[in-house]
Amino acid sequence: MLDPRLLYSLDEEVVASLADAHPVLIHQLDGFVDAGGAGRLLTSHVLEHLDHQVVATFDHDQLHDYRSRRPIMTFDTNQWKTYADLHLRLYRVVDEQGEVFLLLSGPEPDVQWERFAAAVMGLIELLGVRLTVSAHGIPMAVPHTRPITLTAHATDPELVTGYRSWIDRVEVPASFTGLLELRLGQADRRAMGFAAHVPHYLAQASFPEAALSLTRSINAATGLAVPLEPLEKASASNLEDIAGEMQGSQEVQELVASLEQQYEALQAEQQGVPSADDIAAEFERFLAERETKDDE
Repeated sequence: MLDPRLLYSLDEEVVASLADAHPVLIHQLDGFVDAGGAGRLLTSHVLEHLDHQVVATFDHDQLHDYRSRRPIMTFDTNQWKTYADLHLRLYRVVDEQGEVFLLLSGPEPDVQWERFAAAVMGLIELLGVRLTVSAHGIPMAVPHTRPITLTAHATDPELVTGYRSWIDRVEVPASFTGLLELRLGQADRRAMGFAAHVPHYLAQASFPEAALSLTRSINAATGLAVPLEPLEKASASNLEDIAGEMQGSQEVQELVASLEQQYEALQAEQQGVPSADDIAAEFERFLAERETKDDE
């Protein structure tokens, strides 16, 4: 393997400011499944609302397949005017309470995954990262009218204690974020991730409610204070728009109603909430016991 350190350049002054910080690292890379743009919205939200500096800039030209994912260019009349530069960067970010954390964002590499993973793990070692967290959205047969559910995963099962398991064993196409978590686990490093379950009929649209759920989960798991209010407002507006669109489609209303029934049934099964039949049977037992006591 070529030297992983040659994949990036560091801002030594910013690196020095991270001494003894032991930060959390959040990583979200575009290119893999991200239903509802959940991870992308989270990343954009962090960079828009929190102070940040670039710690490391990766040589993305070594990692990108331009013929597979072509950047957008603008041609105007008789000239090329703009080119959408691609950036893969590690940021130093300060949350609302003044705690420092790291954010890795940009396009998922198309090539040299193992070398890139080694580079990121080297930076994790260099910067004393205490926990690495990933975030994205996956499409699920769930309704938008119910609370967002999540799949949590980690290198140490204790990190996801209390989180319900929604997915059994499954084989899926690999992602760099998945590979990084696997390699971190093999190196006895603490890493975890959250996949927000996005209604499959909204998977291709922006769904801020999923990004809000991811942010809340990351805050709870890490102790960070990433602001919620802008996402809450965006989510409320988006849900209002969806409700308005639903009124004009009987087919969508029926779909959502069916998913709501499935959701409630699964919640009852998972949480041990009694069904109507269970409640009736329990009530009959109660009456029978009371009648027995009255006879005595």
